[in-house]
Amino acid sequence: MVTETHGQEISHLQAERLRKLNDLKAMGINPYPYNFKRSDLCAELQDKYKDLANEERTEDTVIVAGRVHNQRNDWMFIDLHDVSGRIQLFSDAKSRPEYLQNFLPLLDKGDIIGAKGKIRRTPRGELTIDIEEVTLLSKTLQPLPEIIEGKNRRLGITDVETRYRQRYIDLIVNPQSKENLKRRAILVREIRRFLDDQDFVEIETPILNTEAGGAAARPFITHHNALDMGLYLRIATELHLKRLAVGGFERVYEIGRIFRNEGISIKHNPEFTSIEVYWAYTDLYDMMELTENLIKHVCHKVTNGLVINYQGTEIDFSKPFRRVTMQDLVKEVTGKDLTGKALNEAFEQHCEATLIQPTFVYDYPVEISPLAKKHRDKEGFVERFELFIYGRETANAFSELTDPIDQKQRFLDQVQERVGGDDEAHVMDEDFVTALEYGLPPTSGMGLGIDRFAMILTDSASIRDVIAFPTMKKLN
Repeated sequence: MVTETHGQEISHLQAERLRKLNDLKAMGINPYPYNFKRSDLCAELQDKYKDLANEERTEDTVIVAGRVHNQRNDWMFIDLHDVSGRIQLFSDAKSRPEYLQNFLPLLDKGDIIGAKGKIRRTPRGELTIDIEEVTLLSKTLQPLPEIIEGKNRRLGITDVETRYRQRYIDLIVNPQSKENLKRRAILVREIRRFLDDQDFVEIETPILNTEAGGAAARPFITHHNALDMGLYLRIATELHLKRLAVGGFERVYEIGRIFRNEGISIKHNPEFTSIEVYWAYTDLYDMMELTENLIKHVCHKVTNGLVINYQGTEIDFSKPFRRVTMQDLVKEVTGKDLTGKALNEAFEQHCEATLIQPTFVYDYPVEISPLAKKHRDKEGFVERFELFIYGRETANAFSELTDPIDQKQRFLDQVQERVGGDDEAHVMDEDFVTALEYGLPPTSGMGLGIDRFAMILTDSASIRDVIAFPTMKKLN
């Protein structure tokens, strides 16, 4: 909660910035110009002049642009940051031109500026631009949190809620937040690259659905005015992607947003991103191989290696992933030989948390897997696996159910579960059953939670650290 004293301080700082804004306008300076052409990014200059010796000067003129993070000694030294990194600007207070004498004091930390000047390296080894011209590109009216530069650079936002609610501030002052989102972007790009290289096709499916199917989850409900009917935000992409497989797309996938009306935790956000992949003429074991290769490819591209540290624990993606049946794992941990829902309950309570290294758990009870094909050898089980990393489900896959009669009965069984009070049970989807009646070839399918995978590859403790704008409770 903002204290009265703090509020008065902020109000004073904002008033001071507004005064400076008016003074700049009075000087004929446009504080919000339309564009600016720069010659280099900060990181490019740091690399280009990495061999420049201390106290060595150049006649090279460069133009940079970015945000002022700090200034020292009456704007003699300015720390400028752009998307790539940082560089120091220098303006001698005793010899600077008159317009800079008047202009620089009207700047504030947080302002976005452009600067032109010559490159040199200071006696202390700092690459520096001796500025000849400075252009204001955006005057900031809100003061930034404290920014501490150097080796022990730390975030000036101490309130976690503020970090997530006003992500733009977090990104300005916390380089790790920006790095997390960059790594997530690389992760998504590399998933697409891996699948596209193997002739998978990405096709978008509807977000608004007349039935909420494909997963056991509560949906968000909305209303279409023109048609005067209720619609659901999708809880999975599965059933539409399998319709595409019926239609002849033998290798198909979609990366997209999923919406589930559930609680919020460090592992859950009501709006999240998943990928689902469907591959005709293959089964669970083919998909297990594809999933392992995909995970290893992405890990290597994002982290430049296959052994990472997550929350103080080493996770090794370089070795073959362990493969174990749910029954064997439960017996190994509890000593009990169970079947049905009791097996799954024991697994969730006693086994999940032990699966730190990448592990495929397969052969699930039929009662909890209404869209998976019955096991070819084991009565009461289906051909399904889940991939666990650091005790968390990261991927889920089936040998897909292709028998329309069996599928209809599974849906009817789920309807009875809903009647009995399970509001997360699957609903009947008659059109999907009809699609299966036209013939779905043997197919394997896999869904992977991109946010949870991103948490692991960025060493993030909370899912909110890898979602740019996580769902937040509305402020009063």
